[in-house]
Amino acid sequence: MSENHAINAIFSEFQKTLDNEHDIREVIRNICKEMDQISREAMTVLQVIHHNEESISPACLKARELFEKAREGYQKLAGAVPSAEYYKYQDHWRYMTQRYCYLISLTIWLEKGILATHETVAEVLGVSANEEKEGFHLDIEDYLVGLLQLCSELSRFAVNSVTRGDYQRPLQISKFVMELNAGFRLLNLKNDHLRKRFDALKYDVKKIEEVVYDLSIRGLLPRDGDQA
Repeated sequence: MSENHAINAIFSEFQKTLDNEHDIREVIRNICKEMDQISREAMTVLQVIHHNEESISPACLKARELFEKAREGYQKLAGAVPSAEYYKYQDHWRYMTQRYCYLISLTIWLEKGILATHETVAEVLGVSANEEKEGFHLDIEDYLVGLLQLCSELSRFAVNSVTRGDYQRPLQISKFVMELNAGFRLLNLKNDHLRKRFDALKYDVKKIEEVVYDLSIRGLLPRDGDQA
């Protein structure tokens, strides 16, 4: 009888642990649902870049406002996730975070024409960039996947810029993506998902190269003096 009592006590503790984990996951799911909706709204706002040059600046400002809302969401997530259990629950926000990395990187590129660093993206989201410390942070792999998504969007942007008669933009995109491509080639990628996503980068590079080549043979590229 005492042995059965001991087993019951052990499994009762298991149930408490499972119930606690379930409660944490429910809180995380609800927070992520709201944040995911915000990210989709930001994505819709930034789609204007493909058909209206004049609306790019206002779109970036609107996206910044949405990132502020996302920042509040990440603060809630950081409070809901136990400090030592980040990777236990990471699947709930991983793909959403990759999307935010892409959207923030795209916004900063549109605003300044530069790469948004890992630290900068983490700062916009209001999370730590330091993976060595326990607690909520921006995973480097999520940041890198976001950059690869950025390259895909920019390759599309290059094509649509030409249809609007903007022949300078593809050159800017080409230079930026080529530099990113060179940077990625310095990495020894072992993560299957990241490696697979990187393999798709060559198609984005090829698409941009074809756009620039087509402009070149048609004599539509700006002269060196015009580019300056």
